[in-house]
Amino acid sequence: MASKFQARLPYLILVLSTLFLDRWTKSMIQSRFSLNQSISVIDDFFNITYVRNTGVAFGIFSSISSPSKAFLLSAFTALAAVVVVVYSYRSPARDRLLQVALGFILGGALGNLYDRISYGYVIDFLEFYFRNYHWPSFNIADSAISTGVVLLAIEIMRNETPSGA
Repeated sequence: MASKFQARLPYLILVLSTLFLDRWTKSMIQSRFSLNQSISVIDDFFNITYVRNTGVAFGIFSSISSPSKAFLLSAFTALAAVVVVVYSYRSPARDRLLQVALGFILGGALGNLYDRISYGYVIDFLEFYFRNYHWPSFNIADSAISTGVVLLAIEIMRNETPSGA
């Protein structure tokens, strides 16, 4: 049992580090910025802007106003986190790319879940734009989830058996 835990310890550290970095950055934003306050980091490309996202990734569903929205989004996120944990546990610890991908996804999901449960919204602050095009604001948790999904896609493609083989 100890060896099974030791084999998964690096992935647990990744999850906790992702969660800590996400919480720390969001705490810094909340304590130093007013809502919708923005500072330019790289002119005409990158701002730090404190916004509250009541929807899901990139503000999807933000316009829906329902008293149960925060609960439903939290429940969905919690369910997704459980699925990731179960899948990770049932997959070999030696499958590093898969475990790192799942670690990023889980750490990010838990970071945003914390916000939803604590505030009813997710704190976003990274804003990239070029001319009139603005990428929707996001946070460290969103970055971790996106990175995890890309790594997961690479893992799936890497393990696909070529047709006819």
